[in-house]
Amino acid sequence: MTRRHLKIALGLIIFIIVFLTVAFNMFNLQEAYGDGPPYYGRTTNMDKWESPLPMLLPVDAVVIVLLSVYAIWLRRTRSRNPG
Repeated sequence: MTRRHLKIALGLIIFIIVFLTVAFNMFNLQEAYGDGPPYYGRTTNMDKWESPLPMLLPVDAVVIVLLSVYAIWLRRTRSRNPG
């Protein structure tokens, strides 16, 4: 596999991971806050409600680190004399 194909493949994998993370966040926030009157899901069972943020923040942090590592790798492997 050439370096160009590797960059494209890793870019697609990173894109899929980011897309799945956004979907994961949306579903968890929708579940936590509900779609009824203001914060319906949280107020109906307040004694059982838990904030989704302690679970979402580490997941988002890992994805941000992954994106940063990918961006640094892209910058380091960029050819100095294209073409």
